[in-house]
Amino acid sequence: MFKLRPLRPEWVTLSASILLLACYNLPLWRHLLEITPTGWSGRLLAGAFILLLGVCFNLILTLFAFRGVLKPVLTVLLLMSAGVAYFMNQYGVLIDVEMLRNVLETDPAEVRDLLSFKLAIYLLLGLLPVVLLWRLPIAYRPWPRELLSKACVGVVSMLMIGGIALGNYQGLSSMLRNHHELRLQVTPSNTVGALFSLAKGKAVAGSKELRTVAGDAQRSSSWQTHGRKSLTVLVVGESARAENFALNGYPRNTTPRLSAEQGVINFSDVHSCGTETAVSVPCMFSDLTRQHYSDSEAKSQEGLLDVLKRAGFQVLWRDNQSGCKGTCDRVAFQDMSHSNDLTLCGDGECHDEILLKDLQAYIDGLDRDTVLVLHQMGSHGPAYYKRYPKDFEKFTPVCQSNDLSACSRDSIVNGYDNTVLYTDHVLASLIDLLRSNQSKLDTAMIYMADHGESLGEYNLFLHGTPYMLAPDQQKHVGMLAWFSEGYQQSFALDGACLRQRSGQPLSQDNLFHSMLGLLEVRTRTYNADLDMFAGCREPSVRQALAFD
Repeated sequence: MFKLRPLRPEWVTLSASILLLACYNLPLWRHLLEITPTGWSGRLLAGAFILLLGVCFNLILTLFAFRGVLKPVLTVLLLMSAGVAYFMNQYGVLIDVEMLRNVLETDPAEVRDLLSFKLAIYLLLGLLPVVLLWRLPIAYRPWPRELLSKACVGVVSMLMIGGIALGNYQGLSSMLRNHHELRLQVTPSNTVGALFSLAKGKAVAGSKELRTVAGDAQRSSSWQTHGRKSLTVLVVGESARAENFALNGYPRNTTPRLSAEQGVINFSDVHSCGTETAVSVPCMFSDLTRQHYSDSEAKSQEGLLDVLKRAGFQVLWRDNQSGCKGTCDRVAFQDMSHSNDLTLCGDGECHDEILLKDLQAYIDGLDRDTVLVLHQMGSHGPAYYKRYPKDFEKFTPVCQSNDLSACSRDSIVNGYDNTVLYTDHVLASLIDLLRSNQSKLDTAMIYMADHGESLGEYNLFLHGTPYMLAPDQQKHVGMLAWFSEGYQQSFALDGACLRQRSGQPLSQDNLFHSMLGLLEVRTRTYNADLDMFAGCREPSVRQALAFD
């Protein structure tokens, strides 16, 4: 077997920098060609940016170029970069702290959907240089000379960075100022930066005591007029973009049952707090608006379900996905995703009708006013074909792979539309069940998706693009509601008024205060301006919620 010649650490860091740039940053180079001017001026600007990155990579790696440190660091960076490059190439995603948080909170079933032969090839291409690295002897110098060498590399690197920046200042400053997405495309610095931000956020959240929200919450005097128990069902959808709901004008009839359901109110202009579950779900259940939301803040305070429980409601979260992201930690929880139902479950996951299983028996046993949360698997990609029973495969042909690059866009959209068709069936079935119990309970359902989904627009797939850069398909979400006649009477809610106002702009910022207002919970935390139902309730109820 051939023997490799020893290399100085400077050559190893330089080679690694070139390898990282050349092999793991193809989305960045493609984007550079799109945003820089055509002709020599644009190519020179792109070249200056690439050279600047290479020098920065080399300078940073030089700080770790010591015996016992360099090889482990490069091993982690190469393998991590290979995996990140796959997802960026495959789905057009950008890597930031929210995307990383979403990845780390993904459950095993969702992970399986992301595994593919192509991913294995990418990881193999990351493993090969690692094997070569560990076989390569590195000729380190004695400590004084090694430190002097690194100091020289540092000085030369800083001079080069200064020279490149000054020589191309106008072009580089303009490009970086107008294209913030560039920093999220540079691998592996995007991932390393996201890891540090995530660790910092967790440390901050872990150091805080849980803050009580709406400690004064109690039912308003309006409850004295209620003659019977109530059941309010809040359905949290998944990856349901409003654009593909026939209720919103989509040319395909993806919502035939909901369109025929009497009393359904479709809210057509609703936007999410984030573009991934790990952000949107905690945000929509908190009193933090998107403008003030942070993961550490949300995790260090109570949310909507805590407030409702304090006000005397029975609260249950039924889950068919990857958990509640901390929003249900202090209320009853049922994991339905691993149920042993031969009809609805298989291959490690269940279809969303599992959320309705034994629901009638649960309703029959209710002895308190209840808020039930159903968390769907919904339209979670990329394996859309797994999200619905075969009976709902109306739109064909369907992409039967989690490798979306192996499928036509039409087949991807077909699979996604079938998931919406199945969601239509699940929600309509839930409404029918609630309607059948309205003679003994006041019943209601509110459906709100956590975020939308990209299906190839702008070469993006799935979700998780940073909010500022995300297309509307990832932020404009499906939302609808249904209230029994008894519920509308007991809670003094005007359904006709809601239908008239259903086209007004709303967001997940509204959910917290809307639920408090709807359920007549009196607290100084309540903000009537964010209550989407406030304008359609009787003045006496609004007055009962108000503080002088």
